[in-house]
Amino acid sequence: MPTDIGVIDLMMGIPKGPDDQSWRQFLGAKLRDQESRESYKFPAEYMFKGLPEQRFSSEGAASVLKEMDKYGVERGLISISYADELACAALRDHPDRFSGCFSVDPNGGMETIRALRRAVEELGVIAAGTMPAGLNPPVPINDKRFYPLYAACIDLDIPIFVCAGVPGPRIPFAAQEVALIDEVCWFFPELKFVTRHGCEPWTELAVKLLLKWPNLYYSTSAFAPKYYPRAIVDYANTRGADKVLYAGYFPLGLSLERIFAELPDVGFADHVWPKFLRQNALKLLGLKDSR
Repeated sequence: MPTDIGVIDLMMGIPKGPDDQSWRQFLGAKLRDQESRESYKFPAEYMFKGLPEQRFSSEGAASVLKEMDKYGVERGLISISYADELACAALRDHPDRFSGCFSVDPNGGMETIRALRRAVEELGVIAAGTMPAGLNPPVPINDKRFYPLYAACIDLDIPIFVCAGVPGPRIPFAAQEVALIDEVCWFFPELKFVTRHGCEPWTELAVKLLLKWPNLYYSTSAFAPKYYPRAIVDYANTRGADKVLYAGYFPLGLSLERIFAELPDVGFADHVWPKFLRQNALKLLGLKDSR
């Protein structure tokens, strides 16, 4: 794995400090088990070991930038909303290091679409992002409520990042079944659709769809590299070098220390690494290559 490539990380966050409960407010009444509702600091805590200390002990961009510099991450795509003052500040103060992915909820109808358009114009965000199973109420990937948002992303020429597969939090998965992506890609062939969070247990189906649809992409968010699905690694090494993109989970659930310690053992072919770590993201997001 090259070490001087200027990595583009397609899923990072700006920590809000030890008292952050925003994830619990987002998931709300969908959390029904006692651990999730009362004791977890993180919605999928049962799945992760050694959660990054930066998530709990600090707030703002400083600790994130320090880790990015340490591990050669040139730019991070961060989730952003108008209500998240720390993320907005990071985007405003460090436009050379962070890009914005605006969180969207199709339950908001035209209000959400107007907010997305305003965020592109005012904040310079370059992507949209959503978690179908986490919305209130949940909205399946191919639901008619999503269609105006997909159309807006095409008009704005931005990709949408969508969680797909069984979610980590203990909530129902039906809204994120990977098979639902097929209809969306068929109806919106211009839409740049990027999956998040693994697509498990339907990774082989995800590969079939990646082969089928030119504007469908797979990002590796929320997976430690040692657990990247074998089907995805094989696909990247054969016909999918342009379709698989690096995304971490720092400081949400994985440290960059762990990610970059495990990455060299993934088994990507030499020609895949530059595309996976940088080039595919630059092309997808329309960013200029500064190198």
